[in-house]
Amino acid sequence: MDYRQVALTDPEVAPLLTGLRQEYEARYGRGAGDSVLDVAASEFEAPTGAFVVLLDDGRTVAGGGIRRIDENIVEVKRMWTNPDYRRQGHALRMLRELAGLAGQLGYSTVRLETGHAQPEALALYRRLGFSEIGSYGPYENATAFQLDIDAVTATPRHARQ
Repeated sequence: MDYRQVALTDPEVAPLLTGLRQEYEARYGRGAGDSVLDVAASEFEAPTGAFVVLLDDGRTVAGGGIRRIDENIVEVKRMWTNPDYRRQGHALRMLRELAGLAGQLGYSTVRLETGHAQPEALALYRRLGFSEIGSYGPYENATAFQLDIDAVTATPRHARQ
């Protein structure tokens, strides 16, 4: 498997966005999938952001992006794992990869939001030591989390999803 930094508009990202849209529709109802387009693709580009996919022989396994909130804080968005590859630690490794990139870009804190219908994500972030913070984005029922980048990248390799 191979991590590749790509633009949000690259073909490797299309399966991720389609899967994420379908996932949101299934978990939150009709129209929820439109939220995958709530941030401009340019926000995931250098020098302040990035988007990464994990490929298995050309198949998009997982991915996610980071975008700047301020000079110290980066937000993780669009993190998704193909259902055929879940429960194998890919989300943890993707989060670690994104946090590592964020650190290279000079950020010190990772922030993200997830919803109540994503118990796997809520459990992962809590298990990794993320602190719940007040919602900061457009989703009024989202649970927001924050953690120092060093803590994300130092997460023990045996930690599982």
